[in-house]
Amino acid sequence: MKGQIGQLMQQAQRMQDEMKRAQEELAKAEITGSAGGGLVTVTMTGGHEVRSVHIDRQAFADDPEMAEDLVAAAVNDAVNKIAELSRSRLGGVTSGLNLPPGFKMPF
Repeated sequence: MKGQIGQLMQQAQRMQDEMKRAQEELAKAEITGSAGGGLVTVTMTGGHEVRSVHIDRQAFADDPEMAEDLVAAAVNDAVNKIAELSRSRLGGVTSGLNLPPGFKMPF
């Protein structure tokens, strides 16, 4: 019984280390969201820090409200891409952990 608990604790420590590493990589990643067929692009980090916004000003000279809507859509696109990247990177960390039935994370 002690051996199984020890193995489980070792697995949990490895998972915690891998989770930390994956979170650090995710925070450094830069993701670009776009809207309006590329008329507006927003680049942000995995930590949701906006790095740049590009707006094709000529396309919105007559309709600045559309530009505002597309900026919001581009930010949402980037946020959704970050969420998907987070699920794919962090979800894989816990997949190899063989927890007993009914055992929930976090500990």
